[in-house]
Parts: sequence; C-alpha cells; structure tokens
Amino acid sequence: MGKDKLRRFAEIDTFNNVLQLDAGKPFKGKWAKDFFKNDKPVVLELACGKGEYTVNLGQLFPQKNFIGIDYKGNRIWRGAKTALEDGVANVGFLRIQIEMLLDYFGDGEVDEIWITFPDPQPQVSREKKRLTSPRFLDKYKQILKPNGCVNLKTDNDDFYTYTVEKVNEFGLKAHIKTENLYISEYTDDVLSIKTYYEKKYLQHNKNINYIKFSF
Repeated sequence: MGKDKLRRFAEIDTFNNVLQLDAGKPFKGKWAKDFFKNDKPVVLELACGKGEYTVNLGQLFPQKNFIGIDYKGNRIWRGAKTALEDGVANVGFLRIQIEMLLDYFGDGEVDEIWITFPDPQPQVSREKKRLTSPRFLDKYKQILKPNGCVNLKTDNDDFYTYTVEKVNEFGLKAHIKTENLYISEYTDDVLSIKTYYEKKYLQHNKNINYIKFSF
C-alpha cells in the first residue's frame, strides 16, 4: 500500500463525520438523532466513491441528512475531508460493504437512496452483486420509508436495461426513466451534479441513463 493511502487511512480515523466498519453499529435506527443530532430525513448514496454526489446534495439540501456509503476508505477520505473543510455538517460517511445495510439501518429509517455510476457487474455470474438485483432491492424496500425512492444514474446501457426489467418484473413504480438524461426534460440542479467518472463519460459523448422508482 502506498504512503499516500496509508496517510489517508490514518487521517480518516480522526474524522468525526466517518463511521468505520469496526466501530460497531451504534446508530442503527437513530442516525438522525444520534449521529447528526437532529430529526431531519436521512438519504443514502450507495457506492459513493469520492462522495461528490453526497457532498453536493448536502449543500443543496441543508434540511436533510446525507450518508455516503462505500467500502474503500481511500475514496471516502476525499468526500469526508471536503465536507469537513466546507463545513457541510449534514453529511457523513459509512465505510461498510453495501451487503451489510440491514445491520446498520432500521426498518423505514431512510427517505431516499441514490446509486451513482456503480460497477455494473456485467458478467452473468455476478448478477447478485448488481446494486439493483433482487437481493439488494429487498434490502432497500426494508430500510426505506413508505414511498421512499431509489435513484440510479449509470452510463452502462445494459445495467440500466437490467434495472428497468427488474422494476417491471417486481411491479415497482417508475417515476422517471430516460436513456439520455442531458437531452431530457428532467435535468435539474440535483441531476446535474456530476461525479468524477460521469465527467469522463460525458467527454466521450456517452449517454447517461437515469431511473427513479419506488416500492
């Protein structure tokens, strides 16, 4: 492991806006009250990477709490540090495997979920790892409030098609779906937030897919 990574791992341990895997599960069912010290709605970004979406959402919506979730502390470091430096107090980060969501969040605790440019896991043998596969959808349904929504932005057309198929298969409600977000009628301040990877895709004229659905 490089010196820079080691430095970031050491630094992230000192951040009060990050909960590490080995810190236990002290906030399950009470993230707003005990972690953020308020009673505002809780929104998750899964596979948040460097946390660009999490931090930007926090800046746009001070009336909500945002938690970026990723397993790679080296990535989370960037978003957590930015939030601290910019004084974005309604943003936090959780370093866990997304498979462990039910261990960390109570039933109906979450108002909304964002999934921005996740690994599409294209191999058939890895379908269970896709973040809109049935096993993950079951987890989202459990932790979301009634009518809570899931948002997916992806450059991968096959993954988007797969997600639409699952939404239809399970009778979920699609509120918005488009295969080319930036020429659609749906683009607003929220959907215009661009991650590091999205900017790279757009430089190559890649279309961006988006779907918003609920249970």
